[in-house]
Amino acid sequence: MWLTPLYRRLVRVGLPAFLIAMTAGLWLADEGRRAALSEGLAGLVERVQNREAFQVTMMTIEGASPAVDKALRGMLPVDLPASSFDIDLAALRLQVLQLDAVESIDLRIKPGGILSATVTERQPALLWRHARGIDMLDKSGHRVASVTSRDVRPNLPLIAGDGADLVTQEALALIDAAGPILPRLRGLVRKGERRWDVILDKGQMIMLPAEGAVTALEAAIALDHAQDMLGRDISVVDLRDPSRPIVRLGLDARNTLRTARGMLPLGPDGKVIEERKGG
Repeated sequence: MWLTPLYRRLVRVGLPAFLIAMTAGLWLADEGRRAALSEGLAGLVERVQNREAFQVTMMTIEGASPAVDKALRGMLPVDLPASSFDIDLAALRLQVLQLDAVESIDLRIKPGGILSATVTERQPALLWRHARGIDMLDKSGHRVASVTSRDVRPNLPLIAGDGADLVTQEALALIDAAGPILPRLRGLVRKGERRWDVILDKGQMIMLPAEGAVTALEAAIALDHAQDMLGRDISVVDLRDPSRPIVRLGLDARNTLRTARGMLPLGPDGKVIEERKGG
C-alpha cells in the first residue's frame, strides 16, 4: 500500500490536514475562544492602522475658491488626524463632484500624512435668468452658482427663457457673432425652446430663425453696417423667415408716417390718440 502514490499522499497530506481542521474546529466550538480571537484580530488591525506611517495629519487644497475650500473640508468624513484607512478617497471624490462649482478633483494621500486635493472649478460663462432666479452657467450649460442680481456679475452676458441652459453653445456663438453691436446687447431670450430673440438697448429686438440663427444675425449686422439700420427708429427686425425679413418701425417713425398721411398719431399703448374737442 505504501508503494501506492495516492495512499502516500493521503497519509502525508490528507491525514495531517484533517487533524488540524478537527483540532481548530473543536477549539473554535467554544464561544468564549471565538470572541477572544475576534477581539485579538480587531486589536491587531487597529494597531496596524493607527501606526504613525498611516496617519493623515493635514489637508491641502489647491485651485479652490474660499467657498469650495470650506465645503470640501466640511465633507471630510473624519476629523484629522485620522488613519488613511478611514478615508475612502473614491467615495469622497464622488461626493465633492456633487458640488456645482467643481468640474474635477484629484485626491491622493502624499507621504508625510498629507491629504492633497487639486480642484478644477467651472468657469462662469453666462447668466441664465429663469423663473426661480438667476444662475451662473459654464460654457457647457452646467450650473455653477446662483446670484441675487445681474449686477453681481455684470461682465457675463445674459440669457433667459425655458431651455436656454440646454443650448449655451449656440448662445455663446451668437454673442461672439454680435461683436460689432456687443456694447448694445442686453441679452438673448429663448422663445418656445426653439429659437432666439436678440435684445438690444433703446428697446430694439432682432428675432432670429430656429435654424441658421448665427448666419441671420451676421446678415443683420452687415445690413446695419451698410445702411445704419439699427441706428434708425426701428423697434423690431424680424428674421424668422430669412427669405422675407420684416422691419417694424418705432413709434415716432410710425407717427411721422401717419401724420404725413393725415392720420391721427398713436400713443405709447399703440392706440390712436383722439383729437381733443375745443371748449
